[in-house]
Amino acid sequence: MTPAARQLPPQKSVSRHAPELRAAARHLGRRRFLTVTGAAAALAFATNLPTAGVAGAAELDAAKITDDPFTLGVGSGDPQPGSVLLWTRLAPTPFEADSGLPRQRVPVQWELAHDAKFRRIARRGTTAAHPEFHHAVHVEVTGLDPDRTFYYRFRTGRWVSETGRTRTAPATGARVAELTLAAVSCQAYHDGYWTAYQHLAEDDVDIVFHLGDYLYEYAVNSVGGARNYTDRTLPDIFNRETVTLEDYRLRYALYKSDPDLRAAHAAHPFVVTWDDHETENNYADDNPENDVPPEEFLLRRAAAYRAYWENQPLRRPQQPQGPDMRLYRRLRWGRLAQFDILDTRQYRTNQANGDGWKTPTPESEAESQTLPGLEQERWLTDGWQQSNALWNVLPQQVVFARRNHATPGNTTRSMDSWDGYPASRERLLKGAEAAGVENLMVLTGDVHVSYGFDIKRDFDNQGSRTMGTEIVTTSISSGQNGAAQPPNWAGYLAANPHMKHYNGQRGYVTVALGQGAANVDFKTVSAVTTPGAAITTAASFVTEVGDQGLKPA
Repeated sequence: MTPAARQLPPQKSVSRHAPELRAAARHLGRRRFLTVTGAAAALAFATNLPTAGVAGAAELDAAKITDDPFTLGVGSGDPQPGSVLLWTRLAPTPFEADSGLPRQRVPVQWELAHDAKFRRIARRGTTAAHPEFHHAVHVEVTGLDPDRTFYYRFRTGRWVSETGRTRTAPATGARVAELTLAAVSCQAYHDGYWTAYQHLAEDDVDIVFHLGDYLYEYAVNSVGGARNYTDRTLPDIFNRETVTLEDYRLRYALYKSDPDLRAAHAAHPFVVTWDDHETENNYADDNPENDVPPEEFLLRRAAAYRAYWENQPLRRPQQPQGPDMRLYRRLRWGRLAQFDILDTRQYRTNQANGDGWKTPTPESEAESQTLPGLEQERWLTDGWQQSNALWNVLPQQVVFARRNHATPGNTTRSMDSWDGYPASRERLLKGAEAAGVENLMVLTGDVHVSYGFDIKRDFDNQGSRTMGTEIVTTSISSGQNGAAQPPNWAGYLAANPHMKHYNGQRGYVTVALGQGAANVDFKTVSAVTTPGAAITTAASFVTEVGDQGLKPA
């Protein structure tokens, strides 16, 4: 998120990495850190992380686990035509560094069934929860029929997890009538309750895209910030900024202890990508927000990426190596939709003009500025060339469309969004045009408000072709309660004719992709500083196949 939107004052990062870890990292220079043979392995060693998923620890007798180890729930992700990915993490005492388990591997049984009562088992097996992976479990179940709903659960010792529901994607060449997705982002624990997830768990969607800021690095005090708990006291371990692997692991434990988030993960498969706060606010590649040596930041990034992998329903290709993690990837939903999930943090050039909202300059408009990195740009445009999908959907993090300032005469734009990287945006628009992409949809988070944009071929010419739409989901809680019409509401709409919707409350968005049109519902809750708010549909739009542009539904 942008610095202006931060809800807590910035805190200077203080390294708590052990001196020997920093010394190990210092042997590798800033760029050599990421490129020299063996650098990833060296950094993995420096952060006490195994380079392979094979652990040699002795096996624990699961009968000795005396408290429920499934306190963080279950989840599934990245559905494919013949495969599902199942996740859980064992944590009998989640707010302790070791989660209440010894450094021994734990056998975990899993079951996948056609029915919620597990009378018709589709697959079952046993895996190990390794201490080196903080006792996380990632199970890739293969050989399944496409386009099917399944139910799953885990067992260890005498304990049985809650039941999750997931599904496979349709076959690659299947003609699919409709897909309903939800998009969510930005869930600062300290800013309020996650009531929107309670409603999403009950919503009829096929898949959920989390567009970043799943975690915030900022301190959470004993009353949970704006949650203002009176029935519990959070331990002091959360009342500091996350820097080390232990810090990030514990913060995920806090976040995943939330019952509404657990319910949403159990109800629907998630497709996740990060933004900045999973590591540090507004970082760019190996450039930190704070003035710390590069080896310090890359140690922090390695720790953050490792904890992200351990706590998300991600497949094996996404497993990190030191400070590197291949998170961008492609999913298909028959011939209806292709999803190209981007990572706009790990490879970007540094924000121009010192970041923030600044007037564009030759620095920000230089051809060398890239948000996804040149390799990821080519991967995306090559994927469009090969796509036969009706809808090409781009789940990513920061606002893609032009945003002119709401105040007349103010020429500043956000240097952290695509407006700070216009050459990169232009290359993608040219690539979509050359590939013949007719129904482009960009899914975005980050800004703690919901927007609906028409994507113009030339944002300086409102009469130019509308190439697609951008659907920006608001936050789950970040920014606290918000308002339906923020103070700049009228000015923003006037300054941006291609902006068709703007709302500043919390919530999520659903999109029903069909053969003839996509229907978009922006859903909001009235408050997050108190639990239990009702959900309402703030606005609904439609964009038609072959005639892109948002129209009120």
